[in-house]
Amino acid sequence: MLNGKEYRDWINTKMTMGKDLLYLSEAECRALPLDDKEVFDLTERALVLYSAKQGVDMPAKIALHPITDTFYHAMPCAIEQISSVGIKWGCCYPENRVNYGTRQANALMIYNDYMSGVPLAIMDGLYITEIRTPCVAFASAKQMARPNTKTFGMIGCGIQGREHVRIACNTFKDLETIYIYDKFEDMMDKVIAELQPVVPAKIVKAKSYEELVKSCEVIATATAIPEKPVPVIKDEWIQKGQTLLLNDLQVLFEDVTMRRADKYTFDSIEQHKLMDMYGFYPHGLPRFDGEIGEVIAGKKPGRERDDELIICNNIGMAIEDMSLLRIMFDRALETKAGRFVPL
Repeated sequence: MLNGKEYRDWINTKMTMGKDLLYLSEAECRALPLDDKEVFDLTERALVLYSAKQGVDMPAKIALHPITDTFYHAMPCAIEQISSVGIKWGCCYPENRVNYGTRQANALMIYNDYMSGVPLAIMDGLYITEIRTPCVAFASAKQMARPNTKTFGMIGCGIQGREHVRIACNTFKDLETIYIYDKFEDMMDKVIAELQPVVPAKIVKAKSYEELVKSCEVIATATAIPEKPVPVIKDEWIQKGQTLLLNDLQVLFEDVTMRRADKYTFDSIEQHKLMDMYGFYPHGLPRFDGEIGEVIAGKKPGRERDDELIICNNIGMAIEDMSLLRIMFDRALETKAGRFVPL
């Protein structure tokens, strides 16, 4: 992979830097050649790079909350190793489906030249979020879940939940059943209709949070993030040996569950300390055992016993986005995807 001046020179063979700006729509981003293993490997490497603090400049993402239970996140990052720098600007309006008949999440990415700061591209950021988020969860599960897991549960059937279901069997080779639950029943029906033909495990529509939680060895959550937790999952339903993969802080769980975990990891301790300052942890942060990047790198232990209750709390980081953005930008130039507009 070219970096520094060589990378800049290569870009200039595909566009006129400082005059051209590449624009890619969501559909054009989805059409770029990327495979599941490549996305997983890039995401896993990003987690390790972040925790190693080697050539990475990534502040905790700042947030705006203009309307109750909505948020905007500004997510900048620079990665020296791959000469990638840019920012994602994303938002979530949970009631959009009801109020406006549209999706709850939206995002845009800006990509810059690492050497000069010249803007290179503006592109959709939703697709990157969709494909990297479950990879973070499953990179965690690879270290923290029981290797012979046969049952997986997905709470939330939006774009991130759907992608979890689609690729779950890539990590859990013995998976037999995937339980799904969403407050909108038609979202569950859509997931089953679209994914059951391509997913080896049987997809089952759970009737409640309780049924899903009690049925699954590994549980992932990808729901909206309200300003205050809504603990609908009772501590008494959670059993020893389970692995919880949280993509939405810990808003669905009782605080006692978080505090009785045998191991509790974050993707970024700094990020969750900021979330605590914003008020998302009204009981304070649980005791944590390090970052998942440290576990992947072998610096902290993963699962050591079958009966451990393990919680992995991953809110998402810009380093994951910028790792994928570099590849997507390069592929767009190589395949002549998108269109150039004057800078």
